[in-house]
Amino acid sequence: MTDSADPVEEIRLTTLTSARGANFWSTRPVTRMDVGVGAFEHISSADAPGFTDRLVSALPGLNGHECSIGEPGGFVIRLRRGTYAPHIIEHVALELQTMIGHDVRFGRTRGGDVPGEYTLVFEHRHEGVGLRAAALALEIVRRAFAATLEPSDVAAAVRELAALARTPDAPPLAQRVVAAVTGGIGRAECVALLDARLHADDATLIVDVAPSFILQAGLPYARSAFAVILDARPNDVPARYQEPERARRLVGTVIDAVPRGGFIICPADEPELLDEARREGCLVAAFGTTADIDERALEVATAVGRVRDDVIWLDHCGDAESGGPLRVDIPVAAQVAAALAAYVRRGTAATR
Repeated sequence: MTDSADPVEEIRLTTLTSARGANFWSTRPVTRMDVGVGAFEHISSADAPGFTDRLVSALPGLNGHECSIGEPGGFVIRLRRGTYAPHIIEHVALELQTMIGHDVRFGRTRGGDVPGEYTLVFEHRHEGVGLRAAALALEIVRRAFAATLEPSDVAAAVRELAALARTPDAPPLAQRVVAAVTGGIGRAECVALLDARLHADDATLIVDVAPSFILQAGLPYARSAFAVILDARPNDVPARYQEPERARRLVGTVIDAVPRGGFIICPADEPELLDEARREGCLVAAFGTTADIDERALEVATAVGRVRDDVIWLDHCGDAESGGPLRVDIPVAAQVAAALAAYVRRGTAATR
């Protein structure tokens, strides 16, 4: 054990979830766990005598992990220099899955939503295996810090995961929707307006995807014909995910489920999101809440929506039409985005 800190009491699993579809972290299914570390906030692998040798002896495959060093053995170098429990748990969870023949390599560890807590995610091939690998990795790292880890502990964990891998996996996401709407303000109103404009029925499914849901569970569908991003100001997530770069990445998750050639309806004043949509091979329709539209948006957008004299105007290649008068009881962005989304949807449907 390291000094008087008990890893069983200090290193705690606080949240464990699985994302089956595209998510904030990856386009691949991932397991997410939040871990509180207590006193181990300041106790690294280098501070625990014999820690690295115990862990690598029990899990020799860790010698092949590159980590940020960028070459095999990089993670062991990090262990000897000193790295912390959440990062180690991430690598152990990946290695346990590798030991049962699952080819998984992606993982990330970041600061959590509250002090002393960390969020880590890692790829899985079988949802049940990923969730259980998280808990087993946590226990293995606890024992390594407590100097009680034996190779037999790892062997037992591998047998359990191998047996679990032979059970039916959760079915992959297969649902396809017409549109997903995300952002911080006006999602419900935008969905209702778009429903009305497209005369939606059971086959025209338009879903409201809260940023908090994306963060915790990923997208609830496999594909959408188009997506609407109302803004990059999510208001239902922890403060760190409201920071501009993370916020754009969070709402931009909906882009990952739109096929090449599909439309992303996006604020004209969010050039990073416009560029992301273009990189993914999507078409862009940009909207603003006044008559003025950012020049960058005009260069890349196939269609534009804006407001002039309290009327929504929709423009495709200079061919403008009215999208109707503004209402005072609904957020302006929701109205313009819904009108623009219906406009491009009609256009794409007419060409098929």
